[in-house]
Amino acid sequence: MLIHGLFGSLDNLAMLRRELSADFNIVSIDLPDHGKSQHSTQFSFEHYAESIIYLLNELSISKANIVGHSLGGKVAMQIALMNESLVDCLVVLDIAPVTYTPRHENVFNALLSVDLEKVTERKEANDIMAEYITEPSVRQFLLKSLYQDNKTQSWHWRFNLNLLYRDYSLLSKALKIEHSYDKSVLFLKGELSDYLQPQYTKQTIALFPNSRVRVIQGVGHWLHAEKPAECAKHIRTFLRN
Repeated sequence: MLIHGLFGSLDNLAMLRRELSADFNIVSIDLPDHGKSQHSTQFSFEHYAESIIYLLNELSISKANIVGHSLGGKVAMQIALMNESLVDCLVVLDIAPVTYTPRHENVFNALLSVDLEKVTERKEANDIMAEYITEPSVRQFLLKSLYQDNKTQSWHWRFNLNLLYRDYSLLSKALKIEHSYDKSVLFLKGELSDYLQPQYTKQTIALFPNSRVRVIQGVGHWLHAEKPAECAKHIRTFLRN
């Protein structure tokens, strides 16, 4: 199973899915409050994990290898901690189970500055967001979730912006659970990313004592998009051992 990160959808891991699909049966999902999934009334890691556990049960999947990026990585860790028997192996892309200081202020400012009742085309939203986000690739990533209703011609974000903004402090928190997940875990870090730091090791090992870290050179937080073949190689080797 592949689980995407904040503001994303199942398409964000499409390149990784293509790299792995010849060797594994892949299930890609939209997290709650993202993509085409239902919107929630309050964020919690437990709720997100329970939703995915329910889906796996509905699909009659009793064991799965789970790969999660960023927020999806935290959710994947939560699933493993809540239901160890369900998760055979866990791969976490560039995130730790720790509390992070706020780092998406500009993104939220950009998204909230777009008046969806006045937008007439995607380019207009892009131009507004450019006042807050200078990187075109980040704007394009976010704009993938902007769509126009065919019936009303109105524009909407697929992700639940109001909830994610309101509960951002909750999804930035550390995972809190009393026991550990003792099966194998692979953490993949982007060399240029600051999401996995040495000071997080103690907290991570406490929850995932049988974990290892591999570094993808020359990439940042979006390692799965920048070097999908190399990420897939590490994942494939890990899952086969």
